[in-house]
Amino acid sequence: MDAARPPNANLLAENFRWKIQLKIRLYQSNILSVLLYGTECWRLTQKDNQRLSGFHTKCLRKICKIYWPRKITNKDLYVRTGQKDLITVIKQRQFRWLGHVFRKGNHSITKTALKWTPAEGKRSQGRPRETWRRTIEGDLKKNGKNLERSRKDSCWQE
Repeated sequence: MDAARPPNANLLAENFRWKIQLKIRLYQSNILSVLLYGTECWRLTQKDNQRLSGFHTKCLRKICKIYWPRKITNKDLYVRTGQKDLITVIKQRQFRWLGHVFRKGNHSITKTALKWTPAEGKRSQGRPRETWRRTIEGDLKKNGKNLERSRKDSCWQE
């Protein structure tokens, strides 16, 4: 079998791999940077998460030329491309931003906005809207932490 291969088969395979790596770097620098701009302050619903993850995996599959008859799991796709799940990246950015807010002075607008709760009064009927603060509190709760305790942790201080 090896005798039937052209002598430069390894070079072609390496070039093909290089092309994928180059495409992934271009995707990261041009598409992901624009897509993720300002995600630190987004409040994400489950539908938003599904749409963003779908777009991310769709782009990675196109880069790797994985189309319908061939199927691989998203985990295998992330391993093959060296990428992370987009929602994980967004959550990391949000927690990093939360750390910046915690380190700011007490009179900072962002810190005031984080602590702010509406004044007494009548609220509209129905379920309260999902806010950034509630999203972060929910994520911290999933990890066994709360917002007040996280504020006092030393991991936010540098």
